[in-house]
Amino acid sequence: MIAQTPIEPRDASRLMVVDRASGRAAHGHFYDLADYLNEGDLLVMNDSKVFPARLNGVKQGTDVKVELLLLEHKGKDLWEVMVHPGRRLKKGAAINFGDDISAEIIQTADGGNRIVKFFYNGDFCELLNKAGTMPTPPYIKEKLSDGSRYNTIYASKTGSAAAPTAGLHFTERVFERLAEKGIETAFITLHVGLGTFRPVKSENIAEHKIHSEHFWISGETARKINACKTRGNRVVAVGTTTCRTLETAATDNKEIIACSGSTDIFITPGYDFKVTDGLITNFHLPESTLLMLVSAFMGREETLDAYAKAIEEGYGFFSFGDAMLIKNA
Repeated sequence: MIAQTPIEPRDASRLMVVDRASGRAAHGHFYDLADYLNEGDLLVMNDSKVFPARLNGVKQGTDVKVELLLLEHKGKDLWEVMVHPGRRLKKGAAINFGDDISAEIIQTADGGNRIVKFFYNGDFCELLNKAGTMPTPPYIKEKLSDGSRYNTIYASKTGSAAAPTAGLHFTERVFERLAEKGIETAFITLHVGLGTFRPVKSENIAEHKIHSEHFWISGETARKINACKTRGNRVVAVGTTTCRTLETAATDNKEIIACSGSTDIFITPGYDFKVTDGLITNFHLPESTLLMLVSAFMGREETLDAYAKAIEEGYGFFSFGDAMLIKNA
């Protein structure tokens, strides 16, 4: 069921529309998204941009091939990275990625990651765009011919190690139809880390910890969200990353204020959603925190039933797969 390549055009992906209360499902396509929303509803999207964060090189003085995946900028030329093969990359090891860029392992970080320092000639971002590749997930076996397809068309804030994939389906045609119907849009930024996608292995899910991620909510977005709630319309989060950001920032009065910070919120069944009235999301991996968030929003049995319908109907799963809209009536 795993979609190996992006759907063309983006908005031709299928869309399962599920009523949050009854669990009843309808089937359509993403280009008809506006038909399932009301005038005055608000879509909130994550405008974080994935950068070509995977670097392939050689350990200096050897023929050992090395892969680095950049996760988080730690200041100056320091980055937290995932490395492979880890056993060959101890403190002090140097890696070459061509003539203009190299790195040295400075220390070991949590979870076996490394802190590395980069050395380079020229502009680091430009060199990364030349030497790096898009960090598509390991279950994608097909080579991505167009790196831009692992970003949304509205991505503008560089910093993610993985795409907020629910937004990959949007096109200018979809935005035009939303605007024609009077459906509003707003943006938050949450830089997606790989910790969000790590499977939950703890028998007690309360023992699982999500890696902290940085987010920003502007004054304009906060005003739009609060106005939408005041007039009785629905706030629809595009993706689990947007949902987690909104629920992190919500006050006890269920309002949003302009803010920035870090979140490690882990939303599981029993959670009382403060702001989110609807959720657009892809179909997620078993044992993932993302699937648990969807289960918290729609109910565990209802979620499993929807997934069974998706399998029966031949929906594509995961990053390049089809989408689901879960909404209040």
